Amino acid sequence: MQGLLAWVPLLPLIGFLTLVAIPLFYRDEPSQKVIAYIGVGSVGLAALFTIIVAIVLFWGNPSESINISLWSWMLVDNLKLGFNFHVDWLTMVMLLIITGVGFLIHLYSVGYMREDLDFRRYFAYLNLFVCAMLILVLADNLVLLYLGWEGVGLCSYLLIGFWYKDPANGAAAQKAFIVTRIGDTAMAIGLFLLFYEFSTLNIPELVSTINGPDVNNDIVTLACLLLLGGAVGKSAQLPLQTWLPDAMAGPTPVSALIHAATMVTAGVYLIARMHPLYMLSEVAMTAVAAVGALTLLLAGFSAIAQSDIKRVLAYSTISQIGYMFLALGVGAWSGAIFHLMTHAFFKALLFLSAGSVILSLHHEQNVFSMGGLYRKIPLTFICFTIGCACLAALPFTSGFYSKDHILLRAWEYHHGINILWLAGILGALVTGIYSFRVLFLVFLGREGQASTHCKDANIPVMSIPLCILAVLALFGGLLAPPLQSVFGVRPDEAHSPWIEGTAIAMPLIGLAIAWKLFRHEQRTGEQRSSLLQFWFSGWGFDWIYDHLLVRPFKFLTQINHNDIIDSIYKGTATISRQMHALLSTSQNGQVRWYLTTFAVGSILFLALLVAL
Repeated sequence: MQGLLAWVPLLPLIGFLTLVAIPLFYRDEPSQKVIAYIGVGSVGLAALFTIIVAIVLFWGNPSESINISLWSWMLVDNLKLGFNFHVDWLTMVMLLIITGVGFLIHLYSVGYMREDLDFRRYFAYLNLFVCAMLILVLADNLVLLYLGWEGVGLCSYLLIGFWYKDPANGAAAQKAFIVTRIGDTAMAIGLFLLFYEFSTLNIPELVSTINGPDVNNDIVTLACLLLLGGAVGKSAQLPLQTWLPDAMAGPTPVSALIHAATMVTAGVYLIARMHPLYMLSEVAMTAVAAVGALTLLLAGFSAIAQSDIKRVLAYSTISQIGYMFLALGVGAWSGAIFHLMTHAFFKALLFLSAGSVILSLHHEQNVFSMGGLYRKIPLTFICFTIGCACLAALPFTSGFYSKDHILLRAWEYHHGINILWLAGILGALVTGIYSFRVLFLVFLGREGQASTHCKDANIPVMSIPLCILAVLALFGGLLAPPLQSVFGVRPDEAHSPWIEGTAIAMPLIGLAIAWKLFRHEQRTGEQRSSLLQFWFSGWGFDWIYDHLLVRPFKFLTQINHNDIIDSIYKGTATISRQMHALLSTSQNGQVRWYLTTFAVGSILFLALLVAL
């Protein structure tokens, strides 16, 4: 049974290799049906194997933990690493999310991408993406985790820039790759520091070692902050959040995969997996909570001002990941992973519903060109409404249960009203505003220019994933994962009714404000005040980075483009071109010249043999 776990990441990898290798064996491009069977089937089998393992080995046994040794990977001095997997309930939750939600996104993609000429390349990238994320969460050591971490970064670059013929898409892919490399560099330094201090990067060994009496708390704090830098980059948190809104350049199912099941959740998983290390450093815990609180508010206000339906959802993802970081920082480890799970359900539902809207409107994404769509695409309207209700955490939805857990733990953090709890409550209000604002504008507003040409693009292969995700988004709050064995059991303190009442009231107040804002925007259109324009620009972070970092760097490269090093390279290239031109003269197409060259060469060769 444990052998099935080894097949979980291997199946998407086989799917990727098969799709890439097809042109080597077949001259003609295979049909979309064949490609779909390979791409979707490999992830579907991985999801099936994951479910079987979860039921047989983990169901009813919350303390279960499995170690799988595949092969020895590297042995360098004291560093001994294997290609090994460690599976507990934290890993199992991540596996179920990645393969389950990933499978539904793959299935939806069959319909969404059916007219794209690069159908095979799309599914090859998608399979590799899932494989890299699975390796990341299965790894029993931080080096193997880092391999999956970088694989996810590579795949995000390939998928964000999938439609590479548009320069804007290529620029967005480069931005995502470069910005996340900043965090990855910090993470790599953190790994070196951990190995220097503890002489191991095996996660179970590291966790047992840090409880020793000789632990240097300063080094632990620095290592935790460096790992936080890596998490901030991958999960698009302040101050490295600028890449995620631009990542909407990729196909909409890619956005769903990045935001719901894979890349942006990697940072949350990293900190949760290394929670024993963070619990040793109050400074690091405070930093995680502060980053989460600031990010959830900054991104939430930005989402209110957006006019692109996908950018609204992008900023909402940044904000909700901020909630998870806030939960991690206040010690609500189980709450963070619970919200990660419910967020995967409703955010995948929202992005795929947005994809159906975009296809139905012939790739229109401006919400002010939509309106009145509830009659024309009723299934999409129902699914999008469910997703917005869960995102806003209306009572009895999945988002309500997971977000409530975080807010209650934030209240406990300082045993009363504190800035982190207030940030979470304000974030709940803002989430209600931007969630229902976009719902009202897209489906209930007066018909825009694009709405008049609306034609429902949903086909069964797209509708089925939407319906399944709608059910999971509504009732996923009943599936709270048993993570006590991973994070320990901590009984909740008694709370007064007004604390619960405040958490319930905030989304409802946000809904009312969203209705007022919607009515105002119906009259004024896209006109924005200076404050809304500031939020629309993402609080000016791109402008700041452009003026402080990008432009000075470009200026230095311009004034330094003819230094001695460049002269060496240019000289080498010039010599190569001249030698090529000289040798090309021998290939002039004249048979007599070829015969003469052959004869002279033969004579010289024979003369050489005689001389020897």
